[in-house]
Amino acid sequence: MPNNRTYAHPYIPNTVPEVRDAMLKEIGLSSMDQLHDAIPDSLKLNREMNLPPAMNEYELRRHVEGVLAKNKHGAAYLNFLGAGCWQHFIPAICDEINQRSEFVTAYAGEPYEDHGRFQTLFEYQSLMAELVDMDVVNVPTFDWAQAASTAIRMAGRMTGRSVALLPKSVDPDKVMIIHNYCTPVMELRFVDIDEATGKMDLNDLRNKLSSDIAAVYFENPGYLGIIEDQGHQIAELVHDVNAICIVGVDPISLGVLQPPSQYGADIVCGDLQPLGMHMNYGGGQAGFIATRDEEAYVMEYPSRLFGIVPTEVEGEYGFGDVAYERTSFALREKGKESVGTQTALWGITAGVYLALLGPTGMQEVGETIMQKSQYAAKLLSSIPGISLRFEGTAFFKEFVVDFNETGLTVAQINASLLEAGIFGGKDLSATFPSWGQCALYCVTEIHSQADLDRLADAIQTIVRKP
Repeated sequence: MPNNRTYAHPYIPNTVPEVRDAMLKEIGLSSMDQLHDAIPDSLKLNREMNLPPAMNEYELRRHVEGVLAKNKHGAAYLNFLGAGCWQHFIPAICDEINQRSEFVTAYAGEPYEDHGRFQTLFEYQSLMAELVDMDVVNVPTFDWAQAASTAIRMAGRMTGRSVALLPKSVDPDKVMIIHNYCTPVMELRFVDIDEATGKMDLNDLRNKLSSDIAAVYFENPGYLGIIEDQGHQIAELVHDVNAICIVGVDPISLGVLQPPSQYGADIVCGDLQPLGMHMNYGGGQAGFIATRDEEAYVMEYPSRLFGIVPTEVEGEYGFGDVAYERTSFALREKGKESVGTQTALWGITAGVYLALLGPTGMQEVGETIMQKSQYAAKLLSSIPGISLRFEGTAFFKEFVVDFNETGLTVAQINASLLEAGIFGGKDLSATFPSWGQCALYCVTEIHSQADLDRLADAIQTIVRKP
């Protein structure tokens, strides 16, 4: 192992000993270890790492390919998993555009290195704003959970209050992220859901609303796939205590569902992944936030916004940051929230997807998803011992299947499905233990009738086994 006093790493800058020592002297330190004084000793590795021998490029490629070959993915298996990362059709042009060098290498994106990136993000924002029926849309956040967290913190700053209400049906993984983002400035409290319908319990909401509440956040469609048709009533109750109504939404549903702005949402957020993004083993994810074009809202966005302005040349327009001074890029540690370069490339991808489909295409894909998911739910619930958890409640592409009467666990059913080349629905038994053996199934436009029939036949065979 080389002596770190004399060794210059070929790929890490400023490791030439003379350069490193000059930098340490400038900041008043004598060793690199002093940079890590704030880290507790219990978290430091006080030994050499046990690393395998170095590999050349070819050896490394073979090793990585061998590791990746262990993955079981949607290209080889029939997939009915969703729960936050969904399998949708990806038009080839989405990949073609987002891999262009002027986009994929424009890491931060400033005027001197902009080759159309600012304009494409402006076009994405415009298309997304039309879809959600709002005026302003941000450059993407990392995912839906961050978008929801930021929206809640925006509401807290705007109202001067510190409590947000969420229904108990929100994805627990998402709740953990929201909690991390909002602590210690915001407190989360939870509203019951109706056990028969899965919708928010309005009586419990009324009881928990007060002058302390900054915002109420709910999703439509929700994590369990349910379409929340009480949006108007929820928004009215929220506004009665001068709080902010935040609605999380799956944007691919908005070709067939009313946008949240039309039933009282003040802030709309969600995930862009359905709009042209591969699942990529859990990513890429990208979140969006949308509001009305009001200064009170716009100045609370921590992330970048791109606008269009006339230039000094008549008839020419340019694209650039709106109110850049409010971001942490300008304010640094004094910013309202710290914001990185975010996932702008996925914003460009979503813009390509929306431009390709247009209003008619979005309606067609939404209708196709609903027709196929309804067919699948009807097929599965006709199998003896299997029912829908929220029968009678409208849903979009996901629905909860109840296996309690089969005498089998979801884990057992999913293991048997995997042997048949099928990814079953997400096991909800740990998340919602009072429901027993239930699973969340996802059906999208990529599923054919033969796929759905194959799933039903496989499950019927599994539950009939002696």
